[in-house]
Amino acid sequence: MYEIFGKYGSLRQIRLGSSNDTRGTAFVIFDDIYDAKSAVDHLSGFNVGGRYIVVLYYQPKKNVNRLGMEVKKAQIEDLKKEVEASATN
Repeated sequence: MYEIFGKYGSLRQIRLGSSNDTRGTAFVIFDDIYDAKSAVDHLSGFNVGGRYIVVLYYQPKKNVNRLGMEVKKAQIEDLKKEVEASATN
């Protein structure tokens, strides 16, 4: 990974997914945003070991929305339990 992404600039960190849900993914952190842009522009669709990679910018807002959805689902489940409990009384 360092060999592939390091060609586009100085790397601060690479974190590889290790759980079943994140296996095959990685976060690559560049020291400079312009180096990151260059890597995204050049490496998306690049073939590595017989697999094509997809390179995207990190979008924290998507994670916040997902977290918000999980909270809403939990609230709905709590309301369902309250309704069921009051219906049995």
